[in-house]
Amino acid sequence: MDVLGTVALITGGASGLGAATARRLFDAGASVVLVDLPASAGEDFAAELNARNDAPAGAGTPEPANRAVFVPADVTNEAQVQAAVDAAVALGPLRIVVNCAGVGTPGKVLGRDGALPLETFNRVIQINLVGTFNVIRLAAAAMAATEPAVTALGGPERGVIINTASVAAFDGQIGQPAYAASKGAVAAMTLPIAREFARSLIRVVTIAPGIFETPMMAGLPQEAQDSLGHQVPHPSRLGRPAEYANLAAHIVDNAMLNGETIRLDGAIRMGPK
Repeated sequence: MDVLGTVALITGGASGLGAATARRLFDAGASVVLVDLPASAGEDFAAELNARNDAPAGAGTPEPANRAVFVPADVTNEAQVQAAVDAAVALGPLRIVVNCAGVGTPGKVLGRDGALPLETFNRVIQINLVGTFNVIRLAAAAMAATEPAVTALGGPERGVIINTASVAAFDGQIGQPAYAASKGAVAAMTLPIAREFARSLIRVVTIAPGIFETPMMAGLPQEAQDSLGHQVPHPSRLGRPAEYANLAAHIVDNAMLNGETIRLDGAIRMGPK
């Protein structure tokens, strides 16, 4: 599917993987709706994108200065996500959704202070899994109402939804029961949703990143980051957000990618801890 002239809604769009993906799609000619928390850098990032006057604008799309919009929202809040979807539809045909919002709160089931608080486990599930599903269902309803586009290789398509899981979905470590469960569930629901949305000409694909340079990772000492990078077989370093963005852009372009979870991890397999 051609990105030019489409609208992309990206959660967690103010930083990390989401910001890199927004930049990549914006520069390819899409309008982007950045969805992130009110305290994020979303407003500033939207202004930065709008200042990039070298990006091509598709027929019928707003001028480059208007193609990036920040909508503050909590992905678990139905009304706020619906407002973001409405903002995307107002810009043009919503054809791309990328779910990058998430948290990685660690916690052992039996820690030093006793059993893991249920509210801690539930918060991770609510944001990573329920939040992703909330965005999927509301955005898909808007996508399904659009006119199909014709892909470069022929055949109609309305859009593509890209979710973010993690290698923790398959190689969860000690202290990651909530995170691994949430990301495993995101991977597990990819195929059934893709099968259901096939009748609406909407694809669903999930990316499972390994260890990437993200704000979550930036909180670790540099020595710890370097150590984690050396655990990756090849390339022996942390993944870069631009590499996630490149895969997301390829998924949009390649109509045969559907119902799949793709590991993007440099061949790493996480140890127990």
